[in-house]
Amino acid sequence: MFEDMSYKGLLERMLARVPETLDKREGSILYDALAPAAMELQLMYLNLESILRELFADTASREYLIRRAAERGIAPLPAAYAVLKGKFAPASVEIPAGARFSCGEYDYSVLEKIADGEYRLRCETVGNAGNTVFGTLIPIDYIAGLERCELTELLIPGQDEEETEHLRKRYFDSLKSQAYGGNIADYREKTAAIQGVGGVKVYPAWEGGGTVKLVVISSEYQVPSDDLVQFIQEEIDPPADSGKGYGIAPIGHHVTVVPVSGASIDLEFQLVYQTECSFAGMKEAVEDAVDAYFHELNQAWADSERLVIRISRLESRILEIEGILDITETKLNGSPQNVILGENEIAIRGNVSEAGD
Repeated sequence: MFEDMSYKGLLERMLARVPETLDKREGSILYDALAPAAMELQLMYLNLESILRELFADTASREYLIRRAAERGIAPLPAAYAVLKGKFAPASVEIPAGARFSCGEYDYSVLEKIADGEYRLRCETVGNAGNTVFGTLIPIDYIAGLERCELTELLIPGQDEEETEHLRKRYFDSLKSQAYGGNIADYREKTAAIQGVGGVKVYPAWEGGGTVKLVVISSEYQVPSDDLVQFIQEEIDPPADSGKGYGIAPIGHHVTVVPVSGASIDLEFQLVYQTECSFAGMKEAVEDAVDAYFHELNQAWADSERLVIRISRLESRILEIEGILDITETKLNGSPQNVILGENEIAIRGNVSEAGD
């Protein structure tokens, strides 16, 4: 808006108002008096431009976006700790709550017992850092009789504090539809704010008046674990007191929480490699490219009627891998056609192979 308010332009305008009978050449008293004022005015206009950007939610920085969102009762979703399953042997050894272990760079503490030899552990590092670390656990404190222990499964994903652009989207979504009293927008907003939830589809009156079905995807954009589904169910509408308003759901609403389904997609193709490259050496990179595409695709599940796995998109991802020159004869689950998933299905990588293997 103030692009024309430059130091040079301001100084020229100021000097133009001085009578021609006075000396206004560079180095004159008038010039030297007006030049600093022009510089200060330019800085003022730059600050005004910054204030205007912070004034509107679509251009505000994180600090001022948080303040604008607070006016509608919206705050950044806080960071949360990952909860994982640990297996301990022998199963007869009782692991006390609070016992601490380490795995790689991170420490974990025992929350509770699931079954003999299985416990829930919480990563002591907040955020999504603990979502992908698995393997042998090393006791920080000695536990008599313990022979072996390991992290085996992510139960409830940890999450970093909500990103700025995601918060901005939630703010504008709140303006498009009013969340109130258990309507669809209310369920979407409240469910998405629960730890471990990456998206939700709401089905009102799915089994008659007062019934609601929520289909959820994890914040890792994978099929959520049974523990996560149960955790969400307890937060929304505890089964023991369903419809009584002890959760987020209003009184009289009977809510059922179910996970998305994972559709396994086998990928077959023929690749042309650079010299000295082979499928055996490139397979891991190809699988990573497929996983990245499926992850991006699954992120759109909550806002899409159905997901479509497109061969052209997969091929373009694979062609970006260094060492691969061309790709042909691509098939998904044995067919050379795009795959249209079910309404509540997300893509899961199956077998990746070359044609003829």
